[in-house]
Amino acid sequence: MKRKNNIKAFPYLLPALVSIIAVTIVPIIYTIFISFTNYNMYHLDDFSMVGLRNYLDVCSGSIKDVFLPVLGWTLVFAILSTFGSYFTGLILAIVLNNPNMKESKIYRAILIVPWALPATIAILAWQGLLNEQYGGINTVLSLLGLAKVPWLTDPTCARIGIIIVNIWLGFPYMLNVCLGGLQAISKEYYEAAAIDGASKLQSFASITLPLVTRLSIPLIISSFAANFNNFGNIYMITQGGPARPDNQFAGYTDILASTTYKMTTMSNRYELSATFSVLCFLIVGTLTLVWMHFSGAFKEVD
Repeated sequence: MKRKNNIKAFPYLLPALVSIIAVTIVPIIYTIFISFTNYNMYHLDDFSMVGLRNYLDVCSGSIKDVFLPVLGWTLVFAILSTFGSYFTGLILAIVLNNPNMKESKIYRAILIVPWALPATIAILAWQGLLNEQYGGINTVLSLLGLAKVPWLTDPTCARIGIIIVNIWLGFPYMLNVCLGGLQAISKEYYEAAAIDGASKLQSFASITLPLVTRLSIPLIISSFAANFNNFGNIYMITQGGPARPDNQFAGYTDILASTTYKMTTMSNRYELSATFSVLCFLIVGTLTLVWMHFSGAFKEVD
């Protein structure tokens, strides 16, 4: 009877299965296949299998000097963006969760603006603000008698600017999640801590932070994965620049996703871009599984 019901359900599932296979599975398989070939602008019609040569070039060969610096910056960017957004949202949530703050709803409405704005508009606005000549930030600095900051031309300043933008775009979501977590904590915990003589700082360290963090771990993990491949924010503001004199594929603010895009569209190195894509998947997947395992946030409670 169960098998008969499964057969009846199959025609209803078929359109979704076909879509998943065509849109997701086939491109993944094709990308993995290309990563084992020499398919590029020089071998469009006569490409052949090269085995692990592309992976060896990326990890220890001629492309190592491209991959390793970009990988390092990608990890720094993803970690700082994720935890910067989280702790900014957490601190603001603690402040706004104060029952004595009557105007907290007004502040919440204001702080939710970066999340409510379309991402493209917000990013383009930041691109204008960071402009070295006529940007709003440097205009204010000039009025204060301070030197202009080369946000888009200096490598360090460009990276700091990108991280600031990403934190600004990401903290409202974290703020709302942390607010929900704070309001879900029973007041009895704090009453018991007060009876035991715990200070507010001790209550925060022993009650608030562990409970909210445990609730937020799945969000932090997914945010890290999203920031690791956050191609749009970087490319729309700096296009990966400023350029590296020793790297034809990536600039100082390019992450692995934008480097892969440049390899595909500008250099026509399809075999390398496919290799980078597979390595990105393996890195993000491995880190996600490790964090999920050690955090224990996804374990079932007995």
